[in-house]
This record gives sequence, structure tokens and C-alpha cells, in this order.
Amino acid sequence: MSFTIEERGRPNTQEYRVFFKNSEGNYISPFHDIPVYANEAENVFHAVVEVPRWTNAKMEIATKDPLNPLKQDVKKGNLRFVANVFPHKGYIWNYGAIPQTWEDPNHKDSDTGCCGDNDPIDICDIGNKVCSRGEVIKVKVLGTLALIDEGETDWKVIVINTEDPQAGDFNDIDDVRRLKPGYLEATFDWFKRYKVPDGKPENQFAFNGEFKDRDFAIATVKSTHEFWKALISQKTNAGELNCMNSSVSDSPFCCSAGDAEAVVKSVSFLFSHADLRVDKWFYYEK
Repeated sequence: MSFTIEERGRPNTQEYRVFFKNSEGNYISPFHDIPVYANEAENVFHAVVEVPRWTNAKMEIATKDPLNPLKQDVKKGNLRFVANVFPHKGYIWNYGAIPQTWEDPNHKDSDTGCCGDNDPIDICDIGNKVCSRGEVIKVKVLGTLALIDEGETDWKVIVINTEDPQAGDFNDIDDVRRLKPGYLEATFDWFKRYKVPDGKPENQFAFNGEFKDRDFAIATVKSTHEFWKALISQKTNAGELNCMNSSVSDSPFCCSAGDAEAVVKSVSFLFSHADLRVDKWFYYEK
């Protein structure tokens, strides 16, 4: 199973979009059409890379747009870039999401006491390869961090690309501590402080910021897959989310290949100037 991307517009503009195609060349939704599992028996998951390591543009699956292309987040009319909070440069992992998952905003998590953030579950790929924007990778789940983002549960699942040469050495969160010392501490620090340059307070965490292990993380991913199943079958209210898909045959939102192509062709874009506010360091005293 392979996937390709098609870019529309110019990067670092509000019109820029990254659409996805399957191996037959048909347009698909990265949210709904890419299977959650790459190998269910071995708990290997697919992940969509939204933000390659060391880059700053806050790209994300556009959950409210037809076919859910990647686009850059906009806040108060401006493109969103993550600040370089010293000593970090951009994102310190390949950052993305697991398809066919959904953190239900109507479900209060029994562990965190907060509801979901209405997005697919996030991943941080700690592999050595710097992936490409829109790349679909196969990942092993190692653990998770429970970020509480403005009162919502926002799981950050720690994974490693199965094609990484060291993937066989990583099977649980303690392997990350042992083989990549300092990486988990840097990850916690990154998520704690990345919004401070925007004038917001430090983020909070459930479990006192403790990373939970592989089994806990896999159970969390699987629970968000169940929430997605209810979403795509219209057993729960989608709200503003767009559930258009081309492969979930029993979904009332399933569309034809022609309908999907029409969505992409209808997207217009302007040749606007790119916004490149990505090189400045931000320092602040802890």
C-alpha cells in the first residue's frame, strides 16, 4: 500500500494545500482513508508526517475541509510558525498524526479528566530520518505523554519509524531513555514551553508529566480508533469536521473518485508572498 502527495499553491502561504492519492492515483483523505494499521497483528500503525523534523511551519490535517488536505494553521489571520525556543530548532521529531483516529471532544478521559481535542491523535517520530511533508510511514508505538492543551486532552504518542535501522532496539519507552538519553526530557520541555513566545502560559500535563509505556499508549491509540469509527459511521455528531472519504464503504460520507477529484479541482489559490519567520531564537529564563 503506497501513497503520494500533490501540492497546490505555494508553501508558507494561506492557500497552500497538500492533497493525498492512493496507489491507483485517486484522491483520498489522510484522515479517513489511510488505514490506521500497517500490521494489526504486530501493532504497527500508519502515521502521516505533517511537520518534518527541524522545520517550523505548523502544518496539520485540515479536519474541517473536504478530503482533509494538509494546510498551515492560521491564528488571528497570520500563518502559524512554532518558535525556536532555545536550544531547540523547530520541531525536534517528525511530527504528525495516526489516521483513522479521533480524540472525541465529548468524551472525558478517565485518566486526564479532560475531553479530547477534536483531532487525530498526534505522533512524535524519534527515528533518525528527516521525513518529507505528507510522507506516510509505518511506526512502532513506544509510549505517550498526556499534554493538557487549554483544558483538552492532547496525547503525544512517541513512535519510531519501522524502517529506521535501530527500530528493532526500541520496544518500550524505557528504551528511548536508554538509547537516546535526554530526548524524552527535551520532548517534555518542548511541549511545556512552545507556546510561551506567543504570550501564553506554560502547558500542563496529566500524570505529572510522566511518559506512559507502550501498552498504555497502544490502548490509547486503539480507543481513539474506536471513537473515529463512531465518527465516520455518523453514530456520533461530527460537528464541523468533514468526514468525506473514498474508501469506507459503509460510511454515509463515502464519495466517488470523481467527487474527490472535483474537490481538488475546485481549490483555487493566489500567488501570494511567502511568510518565512522561522530563524529567530527565543530565549526565556525558566
